[in-house]
Amino acid sequence: MERQRTLAGKTALVTGSARGLGRMTALQLAALGCNVAVNYVRSERDALELVDRLRAFGVRAAAVRADVGDPASARRLVDETERLLDSGIDILVNNAGPFVRERRSFADAPEDELEMLVQGNLLGPMRLDRLVIPGMRERGFGRIVHFGFGRSAEARGWPHRGAYAAAKVALVSLTKTLAVEEAGSGITVNMVCPGDIRGNNKEKRIDEVRGEADPEASGRPGSGEDVARVIAFLCDPASDYVTGNIVDVTGGFDPIRYRFA
Repeated sequence: MERQRTLAGKTALVTGSARGLGRMTALQLAALGCNVAVNYVRSERDALELVDRLRAFGVRAAAVRADVGDPASARRLVDETERLLDSGIDILVNNAGPFVRERRSFADAPEDELEMLVQGNLLGPMRLDRLVIPGMRERGFGRIVHFGFGRSAEARGWPHRGAYAAAKVALVSLTKTLAVEEAGSGITVNMVCPGDIRGNNKEKRIDEVRGEADPEASGRPGSGEDVARVIAFLCDPASDYVTGNIVDVTGGFDPIRYRFA
């Protein structure tokens, strides 16, 4: 069955979308008729290949290199998106955000690492939100989606992930605040919190992981499509009554309790 192009004529900026969950989100939005800006820092080849795939849906697409953690780069990202796609940004998906795999306590982490995690996971999305909200207000339509981690809304401690968790939990509060402040402007703001979706599964469809066993979740591993489908729903014009929500897409997996029970 052919998908309804419910987002035809809309323009989305998906940060960190050359690979992984951002890539699947970009594909999902383009399939619904949305023009998409692909943001990357180092993965230029992947970004350009994705742009070609997006254009095959009959939409406009462009790749923009920018580090969302850098203030000047974030502003350029918005300006270039609007110039290349000849449109204001209707949908902002704040997917990009650094994560340090090495496990260490907060007191043992170098200061520049702490600053990098906060800049990329909190201040970067905050800046982008501020840059796109005025245009969304003028058009009377906007969708902002932040990324968290599973159970972010509970604001529990996450040992060895202190700065990352603190930034994401702060983003929970911002999500709820903006949802209230911008409700009258036709702008919704929500957060999606993926579970432990690993490796290549971030770019797989549900059918590709169905049947695989995963004892940590509800029967099967998570896929990129699981997350992208939720984002597409939140971006739908008919989802204007859904705002200020923190949506776990985890298959029941709890990343904190699992490791520290």
